[in-house]
Amino acid sequence: MASTAPVDADKVSTLGQRWYVLIIMMLVYTISIADRYVLSTLLGPISKEFGLTDSETAWLGIPLALFYVVMGIPLSWLCDRTNRTRLLAASVAVWSAMTAITGYAKGYFDLLLARVGVGIGEAGGTPACNAIIADYFPADRRSMAMTVFALGAPIGAWLGSDIAGLVSVDHGWRSAFLVLGIPGIILALIILVTIKEPQRGRLDAVTEEKSPTVIETLRFLWSQKAAVHALWASGLSAFWGWGLMWFTPLFLQRTYGMDEGQAGGLLGQIYMFGGIGASLITAWIVARPAYTDPRKIARLLAVVTALATIPSFLAYYTHDLGMAKLMWWLFIPAIYFYIGPAFALCQNLSSPRMRAMTVAISLLIANVLNLIIAPAIVGGLSDYFAGPSGADADSLRLAQLILAPSGLWAAWHYWRAEKYIVEDQKRAIGYV
Repeated sequence: MASTAPVDADKVSTLGQRWYVLIIMMLVYTISIADRYVLSTLLGPISKEFGLTDSETAWLGIPLALFYVVMGIPLSWLCDRTNRTRLLAASVAVWSAMTAITGYAKGYFDLLLARVGVGIGEAGGTPACNAIIADYFPADRRSMAMTVFALGAPIGAWLGSDIAGLVSVDHGWRSAFLVLGIPGIILALIILVTIKEPQRGRLDAVTEEKSPTVIETLRFLWSQKAAVHALWASGLSAFWGWGLMWFTPLFLQRTYGMDEGQAGGLLGQIYMFGGIGASLITAWIVARPAYTDPRKIARLLAVVTALATIPSFLAYYTHDLGMAKLMWWLFIPAIYFYIGPAFALCQNLSSPRMRAMTVAISLLIANVLNLIIAPAIVGGLSDYFAGPSGADADSLRLAQLILAPSGLWAAWHYWRAEKYIVEDQKRAIGYV
């Protein structure tokens, strides 16, 4: 590695170019999240049509997650070595087309295969977006930029929840997949035509001649104690937050007698306004001069996650819908609060030519935890508590309550990352 002075962002791109790229990357993330959330929203009518148990319903999330993590490493390896914008455009086109094809599934296994295609496509999306953004925004602005990027999560959740629920009620659950799949194909064409590939690491004080191997990347990250804690913290945040939300539409339908449109509408409003509000507040906080210190960002994430664990438990403990809504308004925004800063921590704790791979490793941990392990735990426990009579509202409630306290585990890792983060960031990119 050779050390050089950080490059002024204005010398390599205009303000307008940076924000155009950031908005397009945010839209990619929006489509990605929407295409995941739509399945969760439609679990009710899908499980009813195919006669699924809660364990079988939980397995619907596994094909996407499994192929997402399996393909994430090789696609990120390519991303660190080839044209990222072309790879991103191809990935968006593939997962969007497979989302639309999901609407034509004739049975349980057809649905599983379609979600395999979605997972393969999505594996190339977020790592490429992160790596591209890091070459448009310097280290002290990446938390802000990644928080704007993370606005795609609440907007996508709203599309996959509220809009998908309404389409399903009016036109059937299959139509919802078509409505969410087609726009992504158009977005892929826009990326291919309008965004040029930036030079890797052009805004960092550490440059590298060649991209490290997967083993070299893993060895470097393992040597970075802050990176290890940051990766586990973000993964456990997903396990806690998104793991709880996977079954929440079905929980609402069973507990409070809602259809998928009503459940999606209730949650969609919180995703849209609470999630965007939390993301904007995060962007404002981390853009302040005091938060150029990465220790303060790690501490902020630890405090917010720990406090939000309380309403995440009470939302499923109460039998009062009004109280549950209030708790979700406190809990759900917190699972958006961490996304941008956590992505930025991982970016700044890895060197420029291993960023896509680092994001892929982060997503591997997060998606195994929140799309495979968490649904399997909740679905399995729900079936176990219900016994031979079949899963119901009470069994699902108990399963959710067991998962809820895991937010404290994530908070502990953020707190531990604070101790090592300054020296580790200097080692990775040359400055703090």
